[in-house]
Amino acid sequence: MAEPTWTVVVPVKRLPAAKSRLRGALPVVPHEELALALAADTVRAVLACAAVAEVLVVTDDARAAAELAAAGARIVPDAPDAGLNAAFRHGAALAGRRARVAGLTADLPALRPAELAAALAAVPAGPSGVRRFVADAPGGGTVLLAAPAGVPLEPRFGVGSAAAHAASGALPLTGDWPSLRRDVDTADDLAAAARLGLGPRTAALVGAAATATPG
Repeated sequence: MAEPTWTVVVPVKRLPAAKSRLRGALPVVPHEELALALAADTVRAVLACAAVAEVLVVTDDARAAAELAAAGARIVPDAPDAGLNAAFRHGAALAGRRARVAGLTADLPALRPAELAAALAAVPAGPSGVRRFVADAPGGGTVLLAAPAGVPLEPRFGVGSAAAHAASGALPLTGDWPSLRRDVDTADDLAAAARLGLGPRTAALVGAAATATPG
């Protein structure tokens, strides 16, 4: 088995402000609990990925920091405090130019470590020195952006990020990785992730919500 070589940067917003479009998706579950569960299951899967040497979580949320550190991630404060792309750049800078760095969104509760490993393995198989990205299931967003050692990450996450990353010179990775592509922004997304199989923290909340819902 190949040695793990990737540092994966995962920004996590302060929980009260995270995943605003998902608010109310599980009415009996506090929103912060759901946001934390999504991040915890994402980080758990990344830590279990054979290609990953380190998971670097960028966050100013004390509760998320404590739980994700206990899981095995390295926690750094969001020093720029200037949004998602600034957090990705900050994490990538801390990883160092000699590292292979990937930026991953924190809302992939169905993520399978083997799918992430396959996507990361495909990066060096392409043109040398070129960033690669994985679009989300709908195709307009980005869930993963990976840069070879010595190549700046140059993240452009946000609305229309797949096109923005392509315009910046990054090339798409097109493997069949449904759990990697299934980010969760809405209640429908959460239902789709559940059909793939949720990680334990999110599955517990979904199960509790189903039990508490009449009829």
